[in-house]
Amino acid sequence: MQRTRFDEMACSIARTLDVIGEPWSPLILRDVYVGIARFDELQRDLGISSKVLSERLKWLVGHDVLERREYSRRPPRHEYVLTQKGRELCDLLLVMVRWGDRWTAGTSGPPVLYRHHACGRIGHVELHCSACGQPMRATDVDVLPGPGAAGD
Repeated sequence: MQRTRFDEMACSIARTLDVIGEPWSPLILRDVYVGIARFDELQRDLGISSKVLSERLKWLVGHDVLERREYSRRPPRHEYVLTQKGRELCDLLLVMVRWGDRWTAGTSGPPVLYRHHACGRIGHVELHCSACGQPMRATDVDVLPGPGAAGD
């Protein structure tokens, strides 16, 4: 089945979905982020077929989200590490975690807690305006055409 491509749309959301919109990709990124970096570990943790995992890893490496690094020559073995682009996508995943913890965690609470390195406390991501520092939510902004609105 041919995958729909969004990379040519003049929309940052569509272009981001083109890279990580397939459901396994964010879960692979999550695993690599927490240190599950080798093919067999990823496959075991996710319960994903080797064919699908291979395709997703190749896609993410091809889009410079992950880097494939050799950790053994005999036999040849590789692990995956986040690139700068991949680390920034993990910031997006933390925003998804905030939403999921609020709306899908259930009565037991969130499945994972996040301790902030700077203060040592358990916290969650909050969105703030890069210009003034005030909280920034979808209801606090106007959407205006930008310089790339016509596409490139």
